[in-house]
Amino acid sequence: MAHFRAEIDIMPHKELLDPQGKAVAASLQKLHFEDVEDVRIGRHITIKIKAKSKEEAAAHVEEACKKLLANAIMEGFHYQIHEA
Repeated sequence: MAHFRAEIDIMPHKELLDPQGKAVAASLQKLHFEDVEDVRIGRHITIKIKAKSKEEAAAHVEEACKKLLANAIMEGFHYQIHEA
């Protein structure tokens, strides 16, 4: 068994309103960050996992994202698998 680290980013779908992102964008504008056009706020999750291969680790991470970590109706996810 090898050790892997999964770096997972979960973000709201682009079609959905992101109230946290809008609030942060408005606050940045008030602080004179005029170049900021949009802000989207999501989550970053790091998981350490043991698996026989990188492909097996990826399959476990994919399943975890679909079953627990991301709400498929409101969020999308992508991840990278690194050898630990």
